[in-house]
Amino acid sequence: MSTVAEAITVKRARLESVDLLRGVVMVVMALDHTRDFFGRPGSPTNLATASAALFFTRWITNYCAPVFFLLTGTGAWLSLRKQSRSQLSRFLFTRGLWLIFLELVLFRCLVVQFNFNYHVTAVTVLWALGWAMIVLSALVYLPPSVVTGFGVVMIATHNLFDSVRSSNPIWSILHSPNIIFSTPKHTVFVAYPLIPWIGVTAVGYGLGQIYGWTSEHRRAFLLRLGIALTIGFVGLRAINVYGDPFRWTTQPSVAFTLLSFLNTTKYPPSLLFLLMTLGPALIFLWAVDTHTPPLLRPALIIGKVPLFYYLLHFTLIHTLAVIVCYARYGHIHWMFQSPDLANFPITQPPGWGLALPLVYLIWTCVVLAMYPLCRWFAAVKQRSNAPWLSYF
Repeated sequence: MSTVAEAITVKRARLESVDLLRGVVMVVMALDHTRDFFGRPGSPTNLATASAALFFTRWITNYCAPVFFLLTGTGAWLSLRKQSRSQLSRFLFTRGLWLIFLELVLFRCLVVQFNFNYHVTAVTVLWALGWAMIVLSALVYLPPSVVTGFGVVMIATHNLFDSVRSSNPIWSILHSPNIIFSTPKHTVFVAYPLIPWIGVTAVGYGLGQIYGWTSEHRRAFLLRLGIALTIGFVGLRAINVYGDPFRWTTQPSVAFTLLSFLNTTKYPPSLLFLLMTLGPALIFLWAVDTHTPPLLRPALIIGKVPLFYYLLHFTLIHTLAVIVCYARYGHIHWMFQSPDLANFPITQPPGWGLALPLVYLIWTCVVLAMYPLCRWFAAVKQRSNAPWLSYF
């Protein structure tokens, strides 16, 4: 009887902890996108101009992409409980193609830019996630240890190639963010090179194995690995030799020296960036492994419908920007214009940009508005067996 109870607990915790972490990072992600549309001009990671508050507003959202890629792999492993390896491979391949199509054809135009002129195509997270799924669709036929090792090697070694400078589009797609196509009217910019996002997804697939362990064994592993990765980040960053293309430097104050220490590279994600984000993420998984705190249950709902949330929250943020623009200027044409990378995803009107507290207020309203919609769609997915719903 106790064995059965333990199995049920493991199954419940497995689903809830993964969905909860995914939901939490989706909520945090909306803060960064709200800042993109409503924030004042200027880089939040430029320590010469950014405030500490602005820096941390951006820094906390660094956890989103690594966690999402990791859990994509973990979710793939968990789905083997209800489908064969060949079925999983086919699903990953077709869903990957769907995400790439969304990114290149529909998402940027319909949701982010509100135009169809394709002046600027920024190839970002859906593109990289799609390719990660496609690669994983082939890797699932290999032993899990091989898949995990492949991912670890990719993450640990890709910074060896930081010094390579090439304008070759293939190199930009794989490693170095760059413009891969440019004419007077059209620009294609790869912001999310595939390496090592593919590696993070592969590691997440290997991580999924621990959800077949007992709760005690699994929690001990998550805590130890999370602490080890976090300590690894601090130690390797302190040495300041390898793991990120940019070294930290001493700043005018201790506080800003700390910001420099934390200011690791996301595009592409450096080894240090991934250690900094994935270590605490695993500690969070340990903390919520057997219990979902009541205050976080709304995030659990959002984590069950991530693509639905992702598409809709962008639409809502941009719509709110249109409304604010009209209320302030009496015109909205800027909100539909993205003629170049400097004016992406919108062209900011003169004097555009809200103070950071107002950005946080709008972010809170966006998340609150998204919750009932996500709850409705999660219920639809639970009631229906329609295959197309699994692609959202």
